[in-house]
Amino acid sequence: MVVAATDRRQLVRSGFVLLALMLFGNQAIAATLPVDNVDVLYHRYDGGGMVIDGPSVLVRKGIGSQVSLSGQYYVDSVSAASVDVLATASPYEEERNEYSFGVDYLHDKSILSLGFTNSTENDYEANTVYFSVSQEFFGGMSTVTMGYASGWDEVGRVGNDSFSEEADRRNYQLGLSQVVTRNSLVGLDLEVVTDEGFLQNPYRQNRYIDPNDSTAFLYQPERYPETRTSTSVAMRALYYLPYRASIRGEYRYFSDTWGIDAHTVELGYVHGLNQHWTLEGSVRYYSQGEADFYSDLFPFENSQTHLARDKELSSLSGTTLAVGAVYEWKQTSLPGIDRLQFSLLVDWLNFDYDNFRDVTAAGDYLPGEEPLYSFDAYVTRASLILEY
Repeated sequence: MVVAATDRRQLVRSGFVLLALMLFGNQAIAATLPVDNVDVLYHRYDGGGMVIDGPSVLVRKGIGSQVSLSGQYYVDSVSAASVDVLATASPYEEERNEYSFGVDYLHDKSILSLGFTNSTENDYEANTVYFSVSQEFFGGMSTVTMGYASGWDEVGRVGNDSFSEEADRRNYQLGLSQVVTRNSLVGLDLEVVTDEGFLQNPYRQNRYIDPNDSTAFLYQPERYPETRTSTSVAMRALYYLPYRASIRGEYRYFSDTWGIDAHTVELGYVHGLNQHWTLEGSVRYYSQGEADFYSDLFPFENSQTHLARDKELSSLSGTTLAVGAVYEWKQTSLPGIDRLQFSLLVDWLNFDYDNFRDVTAAGDYLPGEEPLYSFDAYVTRASLILEY
């Protein structure tokens, strides 16, 4: 097991993605508890030399009119031979298991949410507790959401039982949604994340020019700062069209203390064909600058205090096109089932790296003259929701 798993952990570890979904989701359904349901999902990511897939099962159950409990089991099975892996190691396979438990409490026009998430794999364990409160104002026209999450991770290394490092994470969120007209809704979200501890990948290496041969390069371990603080601001708008459709837009700005600035722009459209079928599509564009201590090729060994060659810290841009279809069946004849929904969503991703080069490319290249790296990927999600 080596590099690519840490890229994936940046998306899922510490439960921060779950927290973000929970906070923004509560803005849309404030002062209303989730309905009792079972949500079964299969997800698959295929691209850049990596295949990640697995199931997810989420169960929600209300207790009385004020309490809703939830539990989720999520699996990632990884088979990787990405450019990071092939540069310094061999392909690998691993599995990550995640368990989440949560409770929502409704009081008047407020919802309080509390939960815990544990994620485990062969060389990494992440634990997170999270809390949020959502409050309606002005007859439900305005909703304010505040959230906090605390995570503590344990980092290991396959083949070295004595290697053990820790990382602590804090997540703070503040959100506001406002009904502007009967057909339009706007939202503003602020998120601050602070990380401290071992924030690098214990397997990844960076490269530098061989001092004895300028036509070759050598590898050394990466070294990251032990602290990182990131801030993001997102603005969203949703407008309901008069013909069973809606359009939404989003802009998000991200900045951190490592020198990365990123911009995300997304436009989405949803169209209801009839009482059963709904189609949706979206386009997203993402761009970012490189971290202050990133380089594809360093001039010599230990040329600076912090060194990174993680492609996700380089300058890059990407486009995502998404399409999907949802089938909904209300008042089903199935015993105990009030509503059934099936959805199939497919994303196509294309990313181009401005200063990360593919050292595995066929050909005789001098260091720093290899082709720039790019990749395509497909993300597929099929889900079945049963409300009871």
